[in-house]
Amino acid sequence: MTRLTNSHSHTTRTPRPSLTYREVGATRSPEALPEGYHHLRHSAVVGHGRAAFEAAGTAVTTWRTHRASGATVRSEAVRAEPGVRLEVSAGVGRVRIGVPCEVIWTAYEEHRTGFAYGTLTGHPEQGEESFVVELAPDGTVRFTVTAFSRPAAWYTRLAGPLVPVLQRAYAWHLGRTLRRLVRA
Repeated sequence: MTRLTNSHSHTTRTPRPSLTYREVGATRSPEALPEGYHHLRHSAVVGHGRAAFEAAGTAVTTWRTHRASGATVRSEAVRAEPGVRLEVSAGVGRVRIGVPCEVIWTAYEEHRTGFAYGTLTGHPEQGEESFVVELAPDGTVRFTVTAFSRPAAWYTRLAGPLVPVLQRAYAWHLGRTLRRLVRA
């Protein structure tokens, strides 16, 4: 019996998901978001003073705000850092949609803390979203969600104008959730 062997080792590797949009980092300048996308800017006061700022910044950059809002977060790291991959999913029971993202930039500054993630292959949208906590000179702690996105899957194209409405509702929900976390 003759046995055929292949001298070349073949391993099947799934390609690593990649970012699905060109304007990487554009949420750093929320006043100049790229054209051709839906834009989202939502801001909410979540507390007052340095302690509230620190608590809010930690909750945002460790995924606690997302998790406390009802989302499931699976991440390569416990804290947002550029290059960290994560999957955020929402839904009930078996009806869950998981969306793959990568942290694009972070801010760990004296008066500003937060991060932005961008969409990866397999995400139903294309774009970027930032989550930033700022401490104003008067002590006001403000949480801001800034995003630009457009449909990347047939079902988000089909949903049309409903998607931006849901995104705005989720941003509002995150703000309320963060306010509750800061007060606790």
